Parts: sequence; C-alpha cells; structure tokens
Amino acid sequence: MKLVPAKHHREFFPMRSFFDEFVKDFYENEDREETIRSMALDILEHEETYEVLANLPGFKKKDISLSLDGNELTIEAKREEKKEEKKPNLYRCERYSGNYRRTVTLNDLCDVENISASYTDGVLSLIIPKIAPKPAKEIPIA
Repeated sequence: MKLVPAKHHREFFPMRSFFDEFVKDFYENEDREETIRSMALDILEHEETYEVLANLPGFKKKDISLSLDGNELTIEAKREEKKEEKKPNLYRCERYSGNYRRTVTLNDLCDVENISASYTDGVLSLIIPKIAPKPAKEIPIA
C-alpha cells in the first residue's frame, strides 16, 4: 500500500496561514529601519484619459510627492507624528512614522507632459490624458 502525505492548504486552515504570514512579516521587517508599504490604488480608463486614485488617508498634501522617471510614475507619502501629553503623574509620548510608495508603469499612449493631480479627503487623484497612437511606419520592399 502506498501512502500519500497530506498537504495542508490555506483554504482549510485560514487562521494558521494568517498567523504564518504575520510571523513571517514580523521577522522579515525586524532588521529594516524604515518599512515602506504600498497604498491601495485604482486605475480607471476613460475615453480620453486614465485616472489613478490612491488612498492616502491622514496625509497632508505637503507629505505627498509625485515623480516621473521615463514611463514610471511614483507616488510617495511620508508622515511622522509625535504626540506628547504631560500631566501630573502622567507622561505619554506616542510616535508614528509611515512611508508609502507605489510605482505605476505608464504606456506609450499617456501624455506625461499634461498629468494633473488633486488631493481631496484622503484620496489622491491623477488625470493622465491619452494621446493618439502613432500609425506604424510601412517599409517598402525593393
């Protein structure tokens, strides 16, 4: 008789896989001084534009930067907060720092010179106009 070893699949043990991921992330990020997370992002295609929506709740406009390197659009947000409370017999100091970065590769149909950005209610909105595709150049055969 041949024995087949049982395989534990994630769908049968969801809490076990959740715990495993938590422990794995804890030890992987332990030695890193600065952890960079990625933000939730939606990319919508309209008739004449692309729209990129990035969730950045709690950030101020001055904490967000956009950069374009070739056809790669990078969205970065950095925040550092320090809350300090001093009362008789009580001292509380809370610190928070967070960095978010997301890079989107734009195609050749994007007009990178005319990208517009706005930030309202924790959502960064980028409007990227489309340009008409260039027709392929035909090469005559002699």
